[in-house]
Amino acid sequence: MASESPTVVSKVVIYLRATGDAPILKQQKFQVSGNDKFGRVIDFLRKQLHRDTLFVYVNSAFSPNPDELVSDLYNNFGIDGKLVVNYACSMAWG
Repeated sequence: MASESPTVVSKVVIYLRATGDAPILKQQKFQVSGNDKFGRVIDFLRKQLHRDTLFVYVNSAFSPNPDELVSDLYNNFGIDGKLVVNYACSMAWG
């Protein structure tokens, strides 16, 4: 019996959406390696926004573990070929 392996994604398109009082980035779509951990996306956002405290959510629903692979999040929660990541300066959801 052949076992199915999960789809390997080399590059993932991430769409960053500001929520609440968070500043809007000039560029909202980015491509990152699927092998990167989600923590790298969080660190990038912190540097771009010059904030130490930042709340980051996938699909306006949950805050993933920073150790999750971007490709795993995309395979499970990607919509229309991109992973939607919401960010806020104060807690927005759960």
